[in-house]
Amino acid sequence: MQKQLDFIAIGDIVVDNFIKLKEAEVHCAEGTEECTISMRWGDKIPFKSSTPISAVGNSPNAAVASARLGLSTGLMVWMGEDRLGDECMDVLVREGIDTSLVSRSNSVPTNAHYVLSFQAERTILIKHNEFPYRFPEFPAPSFLYLSSLAPSAGVIHDALFEWLPKHPETKLIFQPGTFQIEEGTEALAPIYKNTYLFVCNKEEAELILGYKKPQDFPTLLSGIASLGPKIVIITDGPDGAVAFDGSQMLHVPMYPDSRAPIDRTGAGDAFTSTVGIALALGKPLHEALLWGPVNSMSVVQALGAQAGLLSRQAIESYLESAPAEYRVTKYSE
Repeated sequence: MQKQLDFIAIGDIVVDNFIKLKEAEVHCAEGTEECTISMRWGDKIPFKSSTPISAVGNSPNAAVASARLGLSTGLMVWMGEDRLGDECMDVLVREGIDTSLVSRSNSVPTNAHYVLSFQAERTILIKHNEFPYRFPEFPAPSFLYLSSLAPSAGVIHDALFEWLPKHPETKLIFQPGTFQIEEGTEALAPIYKNTYLFVCNKEEAELILGYKKPQDFPTLLSGIASLGPKIVIITDGPDGAVAFDGSQMLHVPMYPDSRAPIDRTGAGDAFTSTVGIALALGKPLHEALLWGPVNSMSVVQALGAQAGLLSRQAIESYLESAPAEYRVTKYSE
């Protein structure tokens, strides 16, 4: 890569195969949101449809959002030299994403996940293949986005430990994946310390900080901020999100939509990346916060994480027609 880009996303890329279930039972523990899905064991279970969607994952989703919103965008991912990898490359090229940082292996297959979709929720069967990870040289972008990587990708984290302090001109957006949360804050301390924008959901924040019981937003926001991020945002499903910039806490609601969601896959990625992209476009935090829920609202109206991602013109149109109650307010419990 020779040219400097606005936005580079780093993370694993996958092909999601959406299997829409016809028959299943959902069981939720009384008084909690902890639910399980069950099907008959040892039987043939009919399903409605199977739809493969290529070039997805937290970071590819962020890259597509960035490209559609007008930023020059690159993607650092690892995939196989196979048919699934070819299909992923086709998507990235079609979206106008710079692929010079894509690494392909002839010995490791492209990641494939299986999404069991029932009603508007889904359970994802995941497997991150172990690629020969390497961190290539590239011109420092304005924004770097880091998310889900395989447990074997420690070399990428190690490289970032050294790279980030040397490039203060680059602002890091960190949306940790499952394995990065399990790695712990001490192991990833240099990344937290050099993060500009950190985003996770409320349950993840409690895990990251080691709490075994639910905590309030001020406790969680200040706890994450103490690790180093300049701006911390914690999402809370239908209750929107709360942001903390070191001086004030702000609440943004979900963008109002009377339609029932079709598929919630990628809603969090859309929110995180869109807020970060709005900041990259020069928007102040209170305005950037309004952009995120618009893209999330659109994403859940289509199957998969990318089909509903909007252009800048479309987001601005939604904001112009938003009801008066869709606004950022100071957070109060």
